[in-house]
Amino acid sequence: MRIAWVQLARVTGGYSVFYLAGIHNDCFKTFIAYDGVFDTRIVYGTTDELFFVNHDLGGPYWDHKNRAARKAYREFNPITRVAKWHTPILIVQGGRDYRVPIGQGLSAFQAAQLLGIQSELLYFPDENHWVLHPQNALVWQRQFFDWLKKTL
Repeated sequence: MRIAWVQLARVTGGYSVFYLAGIHNDCFKTFIAYDGVFDTRIVYGTTDELFFVNHDLGGPYWDHKNRAARKAYREFNPITRVAKWHTPILIVQGGRDYRVPIGQGLSAFQAAQLLGIQSELLYFPDENHWVLHPQNALVWQRQFFDWLKKTL
């Protein structure tokens, strides 16, 4: 039994989980996405740090002369694969995350709910891209393991 859980790393982590959810062909039984990029185009205009999206995606999505960027936004944007989602997913999002703003997590959760997928949103209004408050860390850990018990 495999679990897709990648915590944090540039535009990966939750991004990878959202992308895998649309292509995994039943390799995974459950997903946990932490502060993930759900739509690369929207995050380009809302992130506080353009270095990562420029580096990882090749530049802005409107640069039609840049083949690598065009391909990245077209083929590797998790939102383009959301219609194939069917696996339970827990989405964790910090309210003060300016790297991956809350709209990313809320959009992914809304999509999962509208698709009828077993899903939960764990929202920390006072956390950023990291869970730093000890009480929130305890909640995070408890929810993480409760989710695994429910979905595995």
